[in-house]
Amino acid sequence: MRPMPRLPLLALALGLGCALPSAAVNAAPPGAETTLGEALAIVTRSGTHVFNVEVMRDDASRARGLMFRRSMAPDQGMLFDFERVQPVAMWMKNTYLPLDMLFIRQDGTIARIAADAEPLSTQVIPSNEPVLSVLELNAGTAARLGIRPGDRIDHPLFRTR
Repeated sequence: MRPMPRLPLLALALGLGCALPSAAVNAAPPGAETTLGEALAIVTRSGTHVFNVEVMRDDASRARGLMFRRSMAPDQGMLFDFERVQPVAMWMKNTYLPLDMLFIRQDGTIARIAADAEPLSTQVIPSNEPVLSVLELNAGTAARLGIRPGDRIDHPLFRTR
């Protein structure tokens, strides 16, 4: 996927797709580097769920996202750092994996969950409010783990701003 020019107050991330499944609570601490990326925890009413995430920190990696990938382990995912708080929009162009997208505020709380995003779709999925980040998980992960808006993401990205 190619990055598109940024629209005022809207970062349109094209073809961004990635999935994050849950992992054991005994995994590496949030932010610790692992063989695939960094540890990230989602704190819910039912407990803490740890994932190993790739972090997309620049325009080129955000534009590429999970495009063309055919599988992702259930304990992996992708975290998009948009570098500043703003409304964002995603789509699934060239993304084969069905995903849950968690739109995350600067303080690490989940603002919105777009569950079961349709693979290869060009339908725009908006954040509905300014956010700092988007976390992509395998479709169904949010429902299976009881992840809801208001739950908290534990990762250094949300501790440094």
